[in-house]
Amino acid sequence: MASTENRFALRRRRLAEALAAEGLDAFLVTSPLSVRYLTGFTGSNGALVVFTDRDPVVCTDGRYTTQIAEEVPDITAEIERRSGVHLASRTEEPATVGIDAARTSMVEYSQLEEAAAAGVTFRPATGVVEQLRLVKDDEELAALRTVAEVANVAFAEMIDAGELRAGRSEREVAADLEYRMRRGGADTTSFDTIVASGPNSAKPHHGADDRVIAQGDLVTIDFGAYLGGYNSDMTRTLAVGEPDDFSREIYQVVLEAQRAGIAAARVGATGAEVDQASRDVIEAAGYGEYFVHSTGHGVGLEVHEAPAAARGSADVLQAGMTVTVEPGIYVPGKGGVRIEDTLIITVDGPETITRFPTELTVLD
Repeated sequence: MASTENRFALRRRRLAEALAAEGLDAFLVTSPLSVRYLTGFTGSNGALVVFTDRDPVVCTDGRYTTQIAEEVPDITAEIERRSGVHLASRTEEPATVGIDAARTSMVEYSQLEEAAAAGVTFRPATGVVEQLRLVKDDEELAALRTVAEVANVAFAEMIDAGELRAGRSEREVAADLEYRMRRGGADTTSFDTIVASGPNSAKPHHGADDRVIAQGDLVTIDFGAYLGGYNSDMTRTLAVGEPDDFSREIYQVVLEAQRAGIAAARVGATGAEVDQASRDVIEAAGYGEYFVHSTGHGVGLEVHEAPAAARGSADVLQAGMTVTVEPGIYVPGKGGVRIEDTLIITVDGPETITRFPTELTVLD
């Protein structure tokens, strides 16, 4: 296994090769996530410039002088509050420098232009680093398995303890699950936990409020842990008390759709094909109009990243990528179901790293 230093250096080398292919002399990295991916630096303020023909330079402010020396020992670090602007001024002219236009505001762009030497021109190069991040290395995959397991254990413990039950509010259940993830080792949560009960389960991104869970409710819980820079993402819908026939029907349809999507998530498949596999099942059952979002997304440094399992997605799955499969049915005024797993794509088929039974769980 490569050392940490070599792993980050390899990523920067791959970026430099991509820049050369695009006719760029350098790339100014200002996204904290991309800086972390390329250097290992975990501070909240930092920038990096990667050149095609010389060593990179990283920059942060004085709060992180010791931290950046420890985390990034193999790159020259400079200390300046306005890190991106400072590195723009350090670029020698003439040069064409790529920037991530999707993460750079007009104000920031003006500041970069003002700071740069006369012969430096900036060119949008959106997605260059994100393309590198699509296929995870062994260390990243291990981190994703670890953080998924933290969430897996916390959820199973909460269910086993009887904390999801009639009489508790959605907010109480969300707080309980988040506490268990933190106690189990998570740095924080990947996103605000969704606990959507009864009619609220018909809202895909409801959140968690003061509604008290009642007997017969479907309860959709969408949650994730964050640890060491990486995220997990899983959704389960459970029944508190005996569900009605409608609830059982839509649950079974979503379960079959999810299984179809997982079966389609193979090396060489497009995101559109994964989405269509799930969508076909729901449409055939007559609920197509109630499946109102895409089937899935990648998970890594961000909880929502490429590839996209969605209509029209040309993203092609490769070994080492991650993707969620999370079809749903949401019928306003009645209720809804979503079942989500996170997969690692392998040459032998998808590996599911979110583990809790997907068959309908009925709680007393």
